[in-house]
Amino acid sequence: MEDLQSRRPSMNKNSKIYLAGHRGLVGSAIFKKLQEKGYSNIVVRTHAELDLTRQADVEDFFRDEKPQIVILAAAKVGGIGANSRYPADFIYENLAIALNVIETARKCNVEKLINLGSSCIYPRLAPQPLKEEYLLTGALEPTNEAYAIAKISAIKLCRYYNQQYSTNFLSLMPTNLYGPNDNYDLENSHVLAAFIRKFHEAKQSGKNVVLWGDGSPRREFLHSYDLAEAVIFLLENKNASDIGEIINVGTGADITIRELAELVAGIIGYTGEVVWDTTKPNGTPQKLLDVSRIMNMGWMPKIALQDGIKNTYTDFLSHFVNQ
Repeated sequence: MEDLQSRRPSMNKNSKIYLAGHRGLVGSAIFKKLQEKGYSNIVVRTHAELDLTRQADVEDFFRDEKPQIVILAAAKVGGIGANSRYPADFIYENLAIALNVIETARKCNVEKLINLGSSCIYPRLAPQPLKEEYLLTGALEPTNEAYAIAKISAIKLCRYYNQQYSTNFLSLMPTNLYGPNDNYDLENSHVLAAFIRKFHEAKQSGKNVVLWGDGSPRREFLHSYDLAEAVIFLLENKNASDIGEIINVGTGADITIRELAELVAGIIGYTGEVVWDTTKPNGTPQKLLDVSRIMNMGWMPKIALQDGIKNTYTDFLSHFVNQ
């Protein structure tokens, strides 16, 4: 079969880009960075306007808008608590979104697609740092297995579509993300956003902060603006044939959850006690990505963790506390 990827036209400032999930942490960062770089033909829809779990609606939208580039940042996401309570919702909704968007992009001859995954796709006890080839070499972390399986399925969809149809679908695996416009709902938020809210509210109330686990797991954190820069870098410079099945995006450095708690407490100015609830799960012991491949291509993260947490806390104060 002719390799169509090598003949794809390069992305330009007038390319029609459909950004799925533009209101979320990742999507809003990508939208902001695309605009800053001069991309003006960006198509977005809210969930109320377009339910990506409905295949017919997705097909109608693609036929009407005819996007050249698709960035799939839409997903049902959450922390350990949400993943443990709603596994059926996580696997169904994320599978449905991936199936509908990726298949319709193929049918409508989309020139390039970015599929955003998660580092939870890797085995729970895989060697550290996590290399791309460790995918499906061991058992997943039980607390987010449903989400991970949906994301792995999306990766395989892109791989096999590239293989069978010569599509140009790229899958990026970012590490733990944070930044402006994060979700601070304690039932569904990720760890850093939850810490920001918990420490802020404890500072206001004078109460102790209670955190899950013992604080020993190690985590890597990437600012959403850095991920957005990586997405655009790969769109502009690389094809699926360049990156293979997946490519990791992260900082290459991690800290313990206990160290993260101390960092957030210091930035917010919380001086009370932190209580670790060891009856709650720790999650995966460590999730550090090997990011040598993308860094060797010329991309590097720019935002230091402390600086990133400071600007995220500022965003929290202006958009969540004062809303």
